[in-house]
Amino acid sequence: MNFKKIAISPFSAKMTLGLELGYTKKRIKKEEVIKYLQEYQEKLINDKNLVLSVSVTESIIVLSGQVEPHLQLNFINYPKFQLEENILKIEIENLTRSIMQRFEQNRVVIEYLNETIMFEDRELIDPRIKK
Repeated sequence: MNFKKIAISPFSAKMTLGLELGYTKKRIKKEEVIKYLQEYQEKLINDKNLVLSVSVTESIIVLSGQVEPHLQLNFINYPKFQLEENILKIEIENLTRSIMQRFEQNRVVIEYLNETIMFEDRELIDPRIKK
């Protein structure tokens, strides 16, 4: 068999999303987040002809008294639908702000290969964190 090989420069981003609405202890279901992601992706495809693939992994963030389920949303520059890095970052950050608003997140972190950024809506800290 002859396989076509496509190689591009590496790109990776990881967004970490808490599965609680604010600090209410009200749980966000993974399925709700996936549904929202799919709706957002469809809008991107229809409005901008952009494909933004996301890998979703469950995780837990532990900090002092806080033990909170999270989802890690992982992004690469998928070679089949590759984008310029600046466009990819803009779209990931647009999605992050949108998902923050939809799921009432105070802050969300994105880890790129060369920087870590945080979007913050309010300076509130989870009361379970003892500082």
